[in-house]
Amino acid sequence: MQFYDDIADVAQGFGPSAVTIGKFDGVHVGHRAVIAHLERAAREHDLVSTVVTFDRHPLSVIDPDRVPPALTSTAQRRELLEGIGVDAMLLLRFDQDLQSRAPEAFVSEILVDTLHAELVFVGSDFRFGARGAGDVALLRRLGEQHGFRVELIDDVDLRDDVRAADERRVSSTWIRELLGDGRVAEAARLLGREHAVRSTVVHGNQRGRAMGYPTANLDPACEGFVPADGVYAARVLHDGTVYPAAVSVGNNPTFEGVPAKQIEAHLLDVDIDLYDDTISVLFVSYVRGMVAFSSMDELAAQMRQDDLDIRLLLGMAAPVQ
Repeated sequence: MQFYDDIADVAQGFGPSAVTIGKFDGVHVGHRAVIAHLERAAREHDLVSTVVTFDRHPLSVIDPDRVPPALTSTAQRRELLEGIGVDAMLLLRFDQDLQSRAPEAFVSEILVDTLHAELVFVGSDFRFGARGAGDVALLRRLGEQHGFRVELIDDVDLRDDVRAADERRVSSTWIRELLGDGRVAEAARLLGREHAVRSTVVHGNQRGRAMGYPTANLDPACEGFVPADGVYAARVLHDGTVYPAAVSVGNNPTFEGVPAKQIEAHLLDVDIDLYDDTISVLFVSYVRGMVAFSSMDELAAQMRQDDLDIRLLLGMAAPVQ
């Protein structure tokens, strides 16, 4: 995938392109449906499939108090878009200059002069330019003026899925709600993949190892939305290999001094040195909430039960005694 984080870096001969524009936080199934449509059209018309997105949520400039936490980091978003076959990605810096740019200037400078767009795919609620003055109707008029066509993409919902709790369109907001409740399996259905956080493994207090459950403690500066406190069945991706794991999120109320939202991963049947390495934790299923245990023996018994429950959820055999 061609990647640009400045329009000045895009070659003069880029394109012609088929373009879609949006935040694409999480790169969920709705986003994937849009991009699949984009890629089909690009192939049919011999165009470069191009995603235009932003380095931060626009609300960080427009209304900072209302910025939602990101589902994915910019790096994760880039990797996900590349993984589903997008030809090019333009990452725009969303600052005061871009926020105040007139809709006509946004179209002429980015879509026309930089990307040489021939097709532009947007949702029916698409807004662009200063104060959101640009809408689909204006984009169509500018398309006629500059020689590109605008097509609308329908929202993706789960109305035909009997497992859906309600009839909502797939959105990053809904996924945040699910993850905030620990409902990671439901979130995975909307994402089209298991939700992941990524960080560096740091040294912990060795309590888990002393109890026979060594854990990889993640640096709190994680990429990705951290789900609700609790114990999860999960997988850990390290250096191209995926390991089944038991993961806890939270401050571990049995002990004092544990940071809030600490993520600890215990790899099942494997004990490898992960210190200072970067790992991704992929959340599969919620197991239980965090509990303050009255004794180490009580905690150890619960950890043994968690181990069995998680192995069952991950389709693993019970450990050899």
